Amino acid sequence: MQPGDGTQRILQYNLIALAILGWLISTSWAEDRLLDPSKLKMFVDDLPVVPKILGFDVVSGVPKSKALKIGMFEKKWKFHRDLPPTPVFAYGVSKDAATVPGPTIEALHGIDTYVTWHNHLPKKHILPWDPTIPTATPADKKGIPTVVHLHGGIDEPESDGNANSWFTAGFKARGTTWTKKKYHYPNQQHPGNLWYHDHAMGLTRVNLLAGLIGAYVIRHHDVEAPLGLPQGDEFDRPLVVFDRSFRTDGSLYMNSTGNNPSIHPQWQPEYFGDAIVVNGKAWPRMTVRRRKYRFRIINASNARFFRFFFTNGLGFIHVGSDSAYLNKPVMTNAILLGPSEIADVVVDFSKSKNGIAILANDAPYPYPSGDPVNEANSKVLKFIILRRHEVDTWRVPKKLMEYPHPNLSGASFTRYIAMYEYTSDIDEPTHLYLNGKPYEAPATETPKVGATEVWNIINLTEDNHPLHIHLGLFVVLDQTELVNKDQFTSCMTKINDAIKCQISKYARGKKIEVPAYEKGWKNVFKMRPGVVTRILVRFSYIHSNASYPFDATSEPGFVYHCHILDHEDNAMMRPLKFSS
Repeated sequence: MQPGDGTQRILQYNLIALAILGWLISTSWAEDRLLDPSKLKMFVDDLPVVPKILGFDVVSGVPKSKALKIGMFEKKWKFHRDLPPTPVFAYGVSKDAATVPGPTIEALHGIDTYVTWHNHLPKKHILPWDPTIPTATPADKKGIPTVVHLHGGIDEPESDGNANSWFTAGFKARGTTWTKKKYHYPNQQHPGNLWYHDHAMGLTRVNLLAGLIGAYVIRHHDVEAPLGLPQGDEFDRPLVVFDRSFRTDGSLYMNSTGNNPSIHPQWQPEYFGDAIVVNGKAWPRMTVRRRKYRFRIINASNARFFRFFFTNGLGFIHVGSDSAYLNKPVMTNAILLGPSEIADVVVDFSKSKNGIAILANDAPYPYPSGDPVNEANSKVLKFIILRRHEVDTWRVPKKLMEYPHPNLSGASFTRYIAMYEYTSDIDEPTHLYLNGKPYEAPATETPKVGATEVWNIINLTEDNHPLHIHLGLFVVLDQTELVNKDQFTSCMTKINDAIKCQISKYARGKKIEVPAYEKGWKNVFKMRPGVVTRILVRFSYIHSNASYPFDATSEPGFVYHCHILDHEDNAMMRPLKFSS
């Protein structure tokens, strides 16, 4: 040992000790800053009425197409009476008018809506993001990439919001598939419920978490008015539901350390927040009259499933699922909604025996085998029901919309789509694939425009994955449990070919009944773990024989993906290209 080595080593130990102490202090401080949701009182804020924008003009009593300009802004948002304002990203026609969720766009069937989406976001994100997963990254690394997808829209590829069609503020930087500023929504599909949200490559989960979500409704007066369902702003309400966690200063909390930090410094397989937010308020309340109300419930969470039910025994009358009406109403006591699914329901508050109805949730997270709900995330919305009974002019007819019955004989192709999860040496997820391929691999799903196909979705993971298909609508035919799943998974991992792995030999387990309220046309469905879900997909309008008013074969095409946003970002998404 040289003179002075002991002193130097003591100094090094002291520096290490100080560093560890600093880390412990900072970690403790960070934990102290994470808000305990029990500190916030529930049901003290009124349910907000989300602002509405008409996607059409009326000239001399005749509806005409309209061009909108909607921006994305950074601003402060008050999620709860006792929570400091939260920095968010919000949609709106101006910064002052921007809201979380964004304004509900109301469109008319057959009347074109044009939207120019403007990015006014700052150079730095308000949430941590991970550059080690496939991510939209401007060459100068300045500016937050965004692009808008109208979920459930039957629109041209150039207006679908492809993940690589992103752009930064002022359109200064653009993704490789960016084509145009003004998006065209022809609204020629059946009436129903859609929603719009960010879809930028690798940033979808953080951009939505920051607040970039909003509802979009297509109405068709001629076919909807005779139904007699509740209508008008008082009785027909969107409920955009999502979960968030907050720090004590009001800011959004997202874990900044990945489950495999040496591989992905930030990416986590799922995001869950304890506070349940509806229309921009945590655990709000709504005063209702003793009559029927229509609620268009959108699960806008990143990863949380909801199993909604009323604590006082009230039920739901389902009239629609995702972007389509059901053929006839279905009565249930509970609704299971995966991320991005929509339930269109009527609730008759005249049936309540008391003056309070709590909309509650008991879905484990992750679903289906995760943690049970706690007090904070088991409550959603409180309804205060007025005592006075009144004449109810709304009704729910015995028949709703009659769409053509799914016809298996017309299916032109059968496909097999396998879901995989890959893990690290510490058995933590690193990424997820569809059919064992990254997004960048050439498209293998190339249906013809107007085709009907059968897709067999084989879930080889432990999670339930809500699968969303852009442009297409589908009906779930059946769900069958896999027998000897490990043996089949081993074969699939080696050769990734369901036919060669003899799927018919393994898809012989218990048949799982599809709930009646989910037997209609959908654009998202929950793919159970260890199950083969067979769906009939149509790449055409379900209400008419009309051809698309656009070229569906043009670039950049479409996609299909898991709608757990953390999965979609890494990298459970595949291209979907059409041929004529």
